[in-house]
Formats: sequence, C-alpha cells, structure tokens
Amino acid sequence: MNSGVVLYSGAESVLKKFQIQDKHSDTAVPCWFRCYCFLKRRYLYYGNIECYTDFVKKNYLIASVTFVVIFLSCSTAKCDEADTFSGTIDEPAELAIFRSAYPDVHFKSTYDESSADWLITIDVDSRTAELYWAGGRFLPAAQLENKDTYWTLLYHYAYDVPDPANFSAEEIQRIRNFSSPENRQNGAGTPPFFYDVVYDCATQQSVERHIVRHTFLGKSCNIHKRLQEPLNRVERRIRTLAETDSETAAFVAELSKTDGYVWRAIRDSSRRSFHSIGIAIDVLPRGWGQKNLYWAWRRDIDPDNWMLLPLEKRWMPPQAVIAIFESEGFIWGGKWIIWDNMHFEYHPELIAYRAYTER
Repeated sequence: MNSGVVLYSGAESVLKKFQIQDKHSDTAVPCWFRCYCFLKRRYLYYGNIECYTDFVKKNYLIASVTFVVIFLSCSTAKCDEADTFSGTIDEPAELAIFRSAYPDVHFKSTYDESSADWLITIDVDSRTAELYWAGGRFLPAAQLENKDTYWTLLYHYAYDVPDPANFSAEEIQRIRNFSSPENRQNGAGTPPFFYDVVYDCATQQSVERHIVRHTFLGKSCNIHKRLQEPLNRVERRIRTLAETDSETAAFVAELSKTDGYVWRAIRDSSRRSFHSIGIAIDVLPRGWGQKNLYWAWRRDIDPDNWMLLPLEKRWMPPQAVIAIFESEGFIWGGKWIIWDNMHFEYHPELIAYRAYTER
C-alpha cells in the first residue's frame, strides 16, 4: 500500500470519530478532513512525506495521534473545497458574539492581506455588505482611514449604575469633558454601518419601510419590526411579574407614554440616534416632565454639577424590570455616565459581550 494512503487512513481512523464546529462557518467540519488538508499540503505538496513513511508503516495509530496534536495546535481556519488550509491567522474571537446575538444574520470572514484586516461579509434578508473588522468597528473600505473617529461596537455595559458619591475629582472632570457640546459634536462616535445593513436604515426612506406601530404595556409607539418579538417577550414577563410584585405593578400603572422611532440626531451631535433606527424605546412615567430622567435636562438646570445628582433623586424603573429588559437583549441608558433613565436600546451583542468578558 502506498505510504501516503497508509498515513491518511491511519489519521482518519482516529480523527473521523470527532466533529468540531468551524468558527469560520455555520457548518460542522470533520477535523480528520482538516488534518488531511494540512498533511496533503504540508507533506505531499512539498515532498516531505518520505521522512514519515517508515514510522507510519510501523505504527500509523501513533502517527495519527501525533497529527491530532499537530492539528489542535494549529489554527482552525477553514479548509475550502480546494483542500486548502490556512493556520496562520485566526478571525477575531469577538465575531462569535455577533453571530450569537444575531442568529438570522450570516457572517463570513475572509482575511484581506492588502489591508491586513478581516473583511466581513454580512448577509441578512436580501441585503449584503462587506465591512472590515477594524478592531470591532465594522467599517467600509472608504472609512478605514478614519478609524479613530469611531468607537468599537463592543464596550463594557455595566452591571451597576455609576454612583456619583464615588466619583473622584478626575472622573468628574472627564465626565464634563466627555459631555461637552464640543466633544459630542466633534468627538468619536458609534459607527452606523453594521446597523445600516442589519436594519436597512442608511436613509430615512429605507428604514421607514420597516417601521411598524406597536403596543407596549398598553402604550403605542413606532419601532423597527425586528424589535417586535423581543419587546413582546419583555411585556409578557413584566405583566407576569406585576401579578406578584407591587413595585412592578406600580411601574405598569404609572406608565404615561412610550416613544420609539423618530428620525433625528443625538442631542448636541450630528450623529443619528438609535431612535432613528427604531431599536430604542423610551418609557415615561406620569409627571415625567418634573422628574430627573435625562442628564441633559438636568444639565439645563445645573450646568456644572448635573453628574453629581444623587441616585435617589433620579427616576428609575424597578430593578426587576431592568433585569427583564436586559435578559431579552436590551441595555438601559441609566447605566451610562451621561444617563438616560427612560431609555432602553436593543443591543444583544453588548449583553453577550459582558458575559464573554467576565466568564
């Protein structure tokens, strides 16, 4: 028997029992096939198989185990149909967070040597876009030179509300600088390109094809249709909890209105609000105009020290309600330094990222 056949047969006899999930695709790829690709290219194509022949003939099972170790120590970059194997560069691990957060969106990664970055092809519904990873920013090629003007999409979403009682003088000054109109107008911001393809929201005309009227806790608002199911789950759980929890029942009873989609920019900024996508919802209680709900409204009253307003003087939804929203993929604006306590925003990637970074 040809030594190469013995080698591949020995490897297959051990490895074909195992399947691993290819993190570069949506399908399970047999690891024996990966090893086959690796061996075929590394040893047959480069004429190095002879040095293994005698060993394989004597004990190909041991050789197979050896190749398991070789395989597991290499990258799991995918073998394509041409039996190629690339084990030098792994795709960004954080891309798996977006795959899990948006299971109906297909992500395909290809390493682009010319830009030394990963090109991510995103397919959802009938829309396709090619965006560069760019450190987690999802940028089109034309924006790569402006990378520093954008934040990464993944950031640490806090478990607890920042307490001004614990702010140092340096932190207070950083908050003042960050919240200044000059920084909000000219500083870095969230890149919109990933959301543009997922929600078809690059223009007002395109996004409004997906905006629907929705009733949440008895109050109507406009939202993106992708938000309907998550909000329905939130409502069912809140109503169930309200049957036994008086604080949650009071929250529902005192709800005055909800606001969702409106095409507008963020205050003090030229960048679009997530309300412009229809994935943000504001829940406003009765008498909301006389309550401390939003940092900028408080800044109008106390320009220098609005960030020092004690937590007990801010209106907040019950903690149980916040937890329900978060468990369904929403973040709450009350945990931001520039707080927005009426505001919930659908970002399942941030909830998943928090768990990923703290595991």
